[in-house]
Amino acid sequence: MRTKIIFSSIVTFSFVWIMMSCSNAENPHNKKTTKASKPDTTIHFPQEKHLANIKQLTAAGDNAEAYFSFNDSMIVFQATVPKWGSQCDQIYYFPFSDGDMLTRPPKILSNGVGRTTCSFFLPGDTTVLYASTRSGGDDCPPLPEKRADGKYVWPIYSDFDIYVADLDGNLLDTLISGPGYDAEATVSPQGDKIVFTSLRSGDLELYTCDIDGSNIKQITNQLGYDGGAFFSPDGKMLVFRASRPKTDEEIKVYKDLLAQGLVMPTNMEIYLCNVDGSNLRQVTHLGKANWAPFFHPSGKKIIFSSNHAGHRGYEFNLYMVNLDGTGLEKITYDPVFDAFPMFSYDGKKLIFSSNRNNGGTHNTNLFIADWVE
Repeated sequence: MRTKIIFSSIVTFSFVWIMMSCSNAENPHNKKTTKASKPDTTIHFPQEKHLANIKQLTAAGDNAEAYFSFNDSMIVFQATVPKWGSQCDQIYYFPFSDGDMLTRPPKILSNGVGRTTCSFFLPGDTTVLYASTRSGGDDCPPLPEKRADGKYVWPIYSDFDIYVADLDGNLLDTLISGPGYDAEATVSPQGDKIVFTSLRSGDLELYTCDIDGSNIKQITNQLGYDGGAFFSPDGKMLVFRASRPKTDEEIKVYKDLLAQGLVMPTNMEIYLCNVDGSNLRQVTHLGKANWAPFFHPSGKKIIFSSNHAGHRGYEFNLYMVNLDGTGLEKITYDPVFDAFPMFSYDGKKLIFSSNRNNGGTHNTNLFIADWVE
């Protein structure tokens, strides 16, 4: 939902949605960061030893949640870029053979209707799924009003359903719909299953279904927000972000906000489970906001975004950790924001969103790099 997907008052709390890794909100750093006195012109920080040949793909607006096609030749992503005509997050795709989005705009798939999020290629690379509020109208839905307490919330739009479109933007199918929020869908590397987040049970839980939207099964069932899930390379596990309110006060706040169609994602950790929901376990215990997870090509590690080491709440970097939570390693070093990582299917590339090299603006752009073990 970010994952890509309405962040506000980010400096007032210790988090970052999605975004969401499929985030349903815009990048938080577009709203409240202070313009740098010296424009940032850094594309590659010297400490980033796992990244080589970093290339910037976009140069304006808010670009996030870029995911590779199965053959690694294209990406699909969400963006709010006024010069492309988008007033809120829309879905775009771009074949690398087209050259450079810095000079050639990508093609819009969502037709400027409603707010969209969480796009992902389907097997065959000729169709894409994404979530949209189009059933509630053509206009962008309103953002939550600024809270008196200054705390940051994500909207959980009840009109979000999951659709399928071809690469010309023609809407082919309503894949998943129902009462309340359905979004944050991703596809298994084997192309047989989809995982998504839904409010259909009354709480934000993970569900899986077959590639045609049939055979829906609930995967998680603990109170709290479960979202932004991805399959392991072998399709046997799921990694996702989750909040787990524990105290009476935390539970009340969570339930009251959910009744208003809101989530406060200030405390999330990374979780793993088998694709059927068994063997659920918490991977990180870092505090603050840990989100946008994705499996390393080996299936033995997880890359994710976290602000646990930041001092101002909005300092997010990419980290990597073993499945048992050991071996935490910092991957990126931008002082403001790095998130939404995805490895290419061949394991050779990493694509991510970052505030680096934005000339002192609030722009969040897409970057691609060769991965170095």
